[in-house]
Amino acid sequence: MRSGGQATASWPRILLLALTMTLWSCFVVAKGEPTIAVTKFDHPPRNINYFEDSDVVIFHDVEEASIYLSNDAGASWDRVKDIPEGKAFIMYMHRFDPKTAFVLTEGTKHFKTQDRGKTWSEFSSGMQPSAFQAEILGFHAGDPGRIIFNGMDCDGIFCTEEAAYTTDGFESVKYLRAFTNGCWWAKSSTEFTTGDAEKDELRTMCIVMDPFSFHKEDQRLHISDSFFAVIDDQVDEFEPNVDSNKGVDGVVNLAVVKRYILVATASPGSDEMGLFVSDDTITWHRAMFPADIPDDRDDSHKHSHQLHQNAYTVLESTNYSIQVDVMTSHPSNPMGVLFTSNYNGTYFIENVANTNRNQKGHVDFEKISGIQGVYLVNIVDNGEDVEEKGDKKKIVSKITFDDGRTFEDLKAGDDTLHLHSETELDNIGRVFSSLAPGLVMGNGNTGKRLRKFADADLYVSDNAGLNWKKALEGPHKYEFGDSGSVLVAIKDSVDADIKKFHYSLNFGDDWESVKLPDDLSIKPYLLTTTQDSTSLKFLLLGENDGTYHIIHIDFDGLGLRTCGDGDMEPWHARVDEDGNPTCIMGHKQTYSRRKKDADCFIKDEFNDPEAEYEDCECSDQDFECDFNFQRNHDDLSECKNVGPIARPEGACKDGPDGTFMGSSGWRLIPGNTCKRGDGKQKDEPVERKCSDAVAPPSGPASGEVSSTKFFFEVSDYGFFEKIYLQRGGLSAGDDETIIARPATNEGNGKFRIANKIWLTSDHGKTWKRILKDEEIRGIFPHQYLNDVVFFTTKDKKVIYTIDRGRSFHSFKAPTAPGEVMPLRFHPDNKDWLIWIGQRCDDAGGSDSCFLYASLSKDRGDRWETIYRYVQKCEFTGNSAYKKFRPEKQIVCLVRENETNDADLTVVTSNDFFEGDKSVFKGEVTDFATMSEFIVLAGKDEESKELRAYASLDGKLFEQAQFPYNFQDGHANEYTVLDSSTHAVNLFVLTEDGLEQQYGSIIKSNSNGTSYVLSASKVNCDENMYVDFEKVPGIEGVTIINVVADTKEEKKKKKLQTKISHNDGTEWAYLAPPRKDADGNSYECASSRGDDSCALHIHHYTERDDKRKTFAATTAVGLIFAIGNVGSGLGDIENADTFMSPDGGITWHNVKKGHWTWQYGDQGSIIVLVQRATRKNDVKTKSVSYSLDEGQTWTDYQFAENDVTVLDITTVSTGASRNFLIWAKTDDGKLFTANLDFTGLTDRPCEWTDGDDSDYYLWSPTQPNQDTDCLFGHVAQYKRKKPDRQCYNNQNLNRLHGYRHCECTRQDYECAYNYELDGHGQCTLVPGLEPLSGEEWCAKNPNETSWFEPTGYRRVPLSTCKNGLELDKTSTEHPCKGYEEEFEKKHRTSGVAVFFAVVIPFGLAAAIGWYVYRNWSGKFGQIRLGDNSTSTFDSDQPWVKYPIIVVSAVAAVVASMPLVLSSLWRMAQGTYERVGGSRGRSWFSSGPRRFTTRDSFARGRGDYTMVDDDEGELLGEDSDEEV
Repeated sequence: MRSGGQATASWPRILLLALTMTLWSCFVVAKGEPTIAVTKFDHPPRNINYFEDSDVVIFHDVEEASIYLSNDAGASWDRVKDIPEGKAFIMYMHRFDPKTAFVLTEGTKHFKTQDRGKTWSEFSSGMQPSAFQAEILGFHAGDPGRIIFNGMDCDGIFCTEEAAYTTDGFESVKYLRAFTNGCWWAKSSTEFTTGDAEKDELRTMCIVMDPFSFHKEDQRLHISDSFFAVIDDQVDEFEPNVDSNKGVDGVVNLAVVKRYILVATASPGSDEMGLFVSDDTITWHRAMFPADIPDDRDDSHKHSHQLHQNAYTVLESTNYSIQVDVMTSHPSNPMGVLFTSNYNGTYFIENVANTNRNQKGHVDFEKISGIQGVYLVNIVDNGEDVEEKGDKKKIVSKITFDDGRTFEDLKAGDDTLHLHSETELDNIGRVFSSLAPGLVMGNGNTGKRLRKFADADLYVSDNAGLNWKKALEGPHKYEFGDSGSVLVAIKDSVDADIKKFHYSLNFGDDWESVKLPDDLSIKPYLLTTTQDSTSLKFLLLGENDGTYHIIHIDFDGLGLRTCGDGDMEPWHARVDEDGNPTCIMGHKQTYSRRKKDADCFIKDEFNDPEAEYEDCECSDQDFECDFNFQRNHDDLSECKNVGPIARPEGACKDGPDGTFMGSSGWRLIPGNTCKRGDGKQKDEPVERKCSDAVAPPSGPASGEVSSTKFFFEVSDYGFFEKIYLQRGGLSAGDDETIIARPATNEGNGKFRIANKIWLTSDHGKTWKRILKDEEIRGIFPHQYLNDVVFFTTKDKKVIYTIDRGRSFHSFKAPTAPGEVMPLRFHPDNKDWLIWIGQRCDDAGGSDSCFLYASLSKDRGDRWETIYRYVQKCEFTGNSAYKKFRPEKQIVCLVRENETNDADLTVVTSNDFFEGDKSVFKGEVTDFATMSEFIVLAGKDEESKELRAYASLDGKLFEQAQFPYNFQDGHANEYTVLDSSTHAVNLFVLTEDGLEQQYGSIIKSNSNGTSYVLSASKVNCDENMYVDFEKVPGIEGVTIINVVADTKEEKKKKKLQTKISHNDGTEWAYLAPPRKDADGNSYECASSRGDDSCALHIHHYTERDDKRKTFAATTAVGLIFAIGNVGSGLGDIENADTFMSPDGGITWHNVKKGHWTWQYGDQGSIIVLVQRATRKNDVKTKSVSYSLDEGQTWTDYQFAENDVTVLDITTVSTGASRNFLIWAKTDDGKLFTANLDFTGLTDRPCEWTDGDDSDYYLWSPTQPNQDTDCLFGHVAQYKRKKPDRQCYNNQNLNRLHGYRHCECTRQDYECAYNYELDGHGQCTLVPGLEPLSGEEWCAKNPNETSWFEPTGYRRVPLSTCKNGLELDKTSTEHPCKGYEEEFEKKHRTSGVAVFFAVVIPFGLAAAIGWYVYRNWSGKFGQIRLGDNSTSTFDSDQPWVKYPIIVVSAVAAVVASMPLVLSSLWRMAQGTYERVGGSRGRSWFSSGPRRFTTRDSFARGRGDYTMVDDDEGELLGEDSDEEV
């Protein structure tokens, strides 16, 4: 097939100048035969491309890193000497200028031609090509000189992506934007327009990354009409309202498809994606797919229509609709459903189910070129048996002539024909057709189903697929030339035994064979010609014994005359039985085509055939079923309603009882041009009920809270296991799903669990039993995806759901579960699983049992061995950290020898142990992952003491470094605490006596290489759990409990509570309220809290449920706690309930006694209940709630009599308005009570800039300073006004904005080897010397200069600007070897201005957004060796937490050169993916045309989740062209 004339990315350089290329040509000219020329090459020619509308051909020799060019259609070749050997890295053909091509190098100097390779010139991009973007160059469809260069800057610790642009074809280059994940011209296709010529010329779009986060969920879409210029210290850009009236986060990809722009988005905790469509960049719609058909419906199409990552493909589309195939099956036997959109890309309807896909996302689908509405598709005829029974696919081929409304069999005479398609692509370019009118070829067979490719024969159709005939025996590569006058084919073979090719001059009726010259035999790789198939010249590429042959074939050598008018005839795309033209897609379509038996060639090179059109009167065949309607199988003239009906905007304002004019059930097929007659139309709107509409309006609010109880059919159980299957923010559903099963404590460490599991989808209003016939042993929710849960049984059977319990599937595990957590999950791909189970070998009379790790890449359908004698294995690959380790990386803790008593060590593989493996040198006790770091505890070879090592790339580990003499007075035990962004908090044990444990918290700088004291005498328990918690949703607020009486010998510690508002730099007491909840004054008073009088609260070490944190991420600034006012913390039995509305600055006693809290509606609803605990057996029948941030409280009775409340729960985001009480009656009956607050209001809150807004702006403050600045800026968050009767939008962006501040003392902390003295100043630790300049530069290898020590360093979270610069009040010097860079550093450029202005504000926004969005909602401390995972509640007593306290465990990297080298290795690997292979044969010319493949849907996964069993007790290759 034809080589793609669009942007291509070549393979990476493999060998440099090691081999030479030999060229020789032989010409064979014989009268009446095609002319043949052969050229030999030592290396495989890659990315063979024609300059469009010419005989000039170019290819890339990757091994030699050179470019070769032919000016005579491949008859002769020369190396492009203007490009130095060894420099060609990636080759691009200009998509819209047929004369232009680019050759990129690994650096900043590149090459271009603008005259089809006659001359080449060098240009500079100013940055390296991006190692992470599929397309480096982005072309403007209206102006060939306008090009975007997607690059990267690797001067820092990490490579950061950025972009540049040119408007004059790289004669000059200007900076576009920093922190990008791809930039595009809005007009990236000829069909697209913004509607404004000036905007078409200027508008650019970038996916903008959060500069403080690696995660795609924090990426957003920004648009600029000034190339992101900096104007008045602001970037001139805007964020479009992609999602209704607001922007959307989690933008993972963008594609310009014909006249549409598609944006794919992801949300944390789910792999369900959102697809948004625009035809002007301003007005956006979410792509709406038909409602899922319930399992109990008697229907042939029972499948989900949700979009999931790596599970949908944007197919070749048109300028009037988008076509998408959505995978609906197991990944091991992929099948899909084909959908087509309406004109604006909003509503999709189903065309055909069970489309055949492969695991790369390729779909057996292709449109017939030049014939509107005709395409071929392969479907799986036994799809239900394949999915439910695992049967082998029975694939059949279908064709449609009305754009998917109806489908027919392919016919070869009376036989049914089936053809191999996209999933088994055998050549480059299109599979079946070209621009040759009506001519189609394919490899296949007749019969009931498609057989193996090796059994296929070549078939030809000359009427656009309506009728077929067998052409040649065996499978062939084939091509079309001279607009169909000549067909060429060469037989496929796996050996170099092919000595001839065939051609036909009469549409495949007769074939002639031609021998290759000099008895040459080859293994054919590709057969191609010009893009428009108008040439008589062809290129054949083959190989024999390592030598590659490019064979030029020219049929002008046949000597045939040029066709005249009498040799041409009209060819109609569709005719009736009498041969008269009929209508297809509302019109008749006619081409002028050479007569089949004419003995001439058209010889009209590079002029595409043009069709004539005649519109027809509209008829029934021009219409199809509309969105959420489906053809009635019993009456095909009827479209029946199967889901909610789309309603016009503004309709149904009067509620669900109203009506609106909606769809009749029919719509005109998109692209159909039929002429409408008079009278009623088939698609004319009809009256519909509002209650049947999409998103039907709810009835008026009742103004009351309602409750619904459910009693479980069990007795003698004391509590529940439970898990929320929380839908993602982009989910199309509205369910609130929970799974629960009862359990009880029988004492002595024994627990009895009911073999009855319930599920609710409406937050506990109704429940149903699930898995009734299964004996479930363990329940394991997916660590990263809330939709997915696995259930283990008594044997190897594992049951799971991927759709929050709507359907269940199973697989057989490779081994029986052992005593460790059996499943490990990949952060991005739900189909990748690690299973660790026990295997026993009975050999030699002894029975040896060991742990055995296996890997599945298809969700349990198939398994392969990873390692024997393992302790644990983890997926450490993550798309969030793709810049320094690949997504297929696995790290395992294994025995050095395959015996159970051998020492442990760590092994790492970057390819699932398929070939790559590295082993850590030394004994290891355990490892853990923490954000981007992989930390292991290893024994020092000499002292045998435990040491901490850390790595970014998972292979090279460096030992952590700690302050000088810090170990003095401290025990050799550490715990890694919840750490703020890029700063590690490490707890160091000081005192480990019985009931007297406490220690110090030290805190790292931003790269984790040096530590300073943050807090001392911090309380912990015997398990090294620490009273330390970061308040989620607010920057830098931390609460700790300290031991106040360390010098006194007492049986019980005196604890006091302290709070920091600047990330642990300074600590203060909690200010006590003046009066209690009854209005009585406390016995002591203090305005800010002091040693004698403050509020003290019960903390982490006393919690029954470690997940019960003080605050919720979405309830910004609200904190609840249990405690007392006085000089120290009292008994919990005497504690009261307190609340802070302002991030811990002021406190109020809201309830006497011990109450448990939950936040709803993002903090606008607070519910309190008295919950029974080990130390509090209280009973109650009511809750107390507040709608005004705790100012007033209302009681609500949920039970008739007092009951024991076991828990109160809601979704972890705090966004729901439903709560669930878990309770037990006096006679032992377990029940739940749903509390529904949706009846209080039916009005969504609205944000405006005026006083009528339902929100006010709240900013966290630092109480020890006069301004509201915190970390160098004032952050503003939206909070609902307490008096407003409205509810929050689920996707409300709480973070509103920032105001920048000058630096003050609060923005600094003590530097390395400095500590606070009695006057609050940072002074050098006695006996130490400050770091020399040489030492500082060695510790900071990416810096070019150093300042003389001042004793201070910037707090990592601070973004302050100017003002008091305590860390830079001394003289600056260049680091050795960086004198030139030092000089450059002090110059100002346009790029520097951009960074100076944009980055401080960007960091401020990034830090706040990171804290707000990426707090995982979990709390605790990382303990290496904790191999259990909480399946539901962390208060499950049967879940054991073996603690191995590790010496010096810290997420640090001491060697930055290591970081840089690992980054470069990753960049090399990424270029390899971008290059040419893409999982296909080496001759691929880059992305296939007309297809948008799996990378458009790749990626969840970038959300940070601390591993459950590692400590959250604290805190493809693609071939799409997009």
